[in-house]
Amino acid sequence: MASRLEDIARQAGVSKATVSRVLNEQPGVSPATRRTVMTALAVLGYDRPSRLRPRSSGLIGLIVAELQNPVFPAFAQVIETALSRHGYTAVLCTQTPEGAGEDEYVGMLLDRGVSGIIFVSGLHADLTIDRTRYEDLKRQKLPMVFVNGHLPGLGITTLSCDDVASGRIATGHLAGLGHRRIGFISGPMRYSTVQRRLAGYRATMRELLGSSPDDLIELAPFDVEGGHTAAAALLSQGATALVCGSDMMALGAIRAARRLGLRVPEDVSVVGADDSPLMTFTDPPLTTVRQPAQNIGRAAVRTITDEIKGLVSKPAEYLFEPELVVRSSTRLRPHGTEPPPPVR
Repeated sequence: MASRLEDIARQAGVSKATVSRVLNEQPGVSPATRRTVMTALAVLGYDRPSRLRPRSSGLIGLIVAELQNPVFPAFAQVIETALSRHGYTAVLCTQTPEGAGEDEYVGMLLDRGVSGIIFVSGLHADLTIDRTRYEDLKRQKLPMVFVNGHLPGLGITTLSCDDVASGRIATGHLAGLGHRRIGFISGPMRYSTVQRRLAGYRATMRELLGSSPDDLIELAPFDVEGGHTAAAALLSQGATALVCGSDMMALGAIRAARRLGLRVPEDVSVVGADDSPLMTFTDPPLTTVRQPAQNIGRAAVRTITDEIKGLVSKPAEYLFEPELVVRSSTRLRPHGTEPPPPVR
């Protein structure tokens, strides 16, 4: 033990007596020095005494739509990290077509006695679903937070990216580059996020270009294949630019353009949504509308922990501002030029 104290003291730059006071929780040591000693303990690979280890305040369920879209692992990481700093342990539940659904996960989490649940892009984003599942949880006084997807009238705090603004930003960027045939591709219309982004697209098309043609809108599954199929249909109708509902759909759109003999961005400009990790490294690097996942995730944790403590404010939806990130998948369109005919 004496040799360990000496090692820790040397690493932390303090006396052995100071290390001993920290490890035995004695007074007379500043918070900064305590942190320095704890850091030295970790660097040297020593376990903290059990009484100094962070205590868990309980479990919080974290239900995410899926993990194939990189934005969802990003949300999960932010939320799990923030929960641990508040003393909570996240129980991550991922929905897959072959696995358990949201309702099954909720039942499992309730059996485990979770203190609350954070839903990320779950069934609450589907405006056609049966709302009684959430009304039942409300009656049980279970603290809940929705991320991205608002069900009005439920009295559950929702934290969302401003999807209307996202649609406006992407469309305005492409119009500013000289594009007139700007297509919109996204997921099914039943999702509130899709309806809002489409509203932003339509409004900007009318304001900047005078019309919002229905033949420039294609809805498909929220994945690479969906983006490929929707983009192929719009490109065959002369679209020179595409607003995509996710980065995965944008990657599918780029693939569709290349298979039609078109170049990105020389012939077709493509804008994604989310700014998922690795979008900087795609070919070409993807211009996208960044969703502030860090800020939304941290706010979700603050909200759920406040609800657990009984610090309940009036439930509402809080919108977070997206940001355009310009990379190499968009470029200025020469005035008066038309796209080359696709190779069939």
